Amino acid sequence: MGYFESFIGVNFWTALFVLLNTLVIFFVAKKYLIVPVHKIITDRQKEIDDMYENAGKAKADAQEMKAEYQQKLSEAQATAERLVKEAAVRGANREEEIVRQANEEASQILAKAAADAQQEKKKAVNDAKDEISGMAMAIAEKVVGRELTNADQSALVDHFINELGDKA
Repeated sequence: MGYFESFIGVNFWTALFVLLNTLVIFFVAKKYLIVPVHKIITDRQKEIDDMYENAGKAKADAQEMKAEYQQKLSEAQATAERLVKEAAVRGANREEEIVRQANEEASQILAKAAADAQQEKKKAVNDAKDEISGMAMAIAEKVVGRELTNADQSALVDHFINELGDKA
């Protein structure tokens, strides 16, 4: 065989040796390279899937918390509005009560003032009666020229007051 033939020619033992070497390298690479790399890729993919799942759960939880927050905020606003309305109603009721009490006190003061005025008027009339009766008695004694008894005095005073009342 020539140089060129030996270079291009196929030797059975060499081809078998190359084939066995390739198979050995393939099985070694499969056992120590492909399987671990595949396992790493699978684990990493599982980790990424778990992260997406957790992110989805976190997003759902956040949306749920947001909805709960919105509901509580709405409830708080409703409660605040209700409290303001109740305070306004209580204020109006208190205002009406104060006005009613003031009116009652004013009525009582007016009634007391009217009663006091009536009492003062009666007192003034009685004082005037006493003074007039004393003057009338003095005049009557001078006119009649004698002393009058209590019955005579009462009769004269009543007569005089009745005449004054008729003229007034």
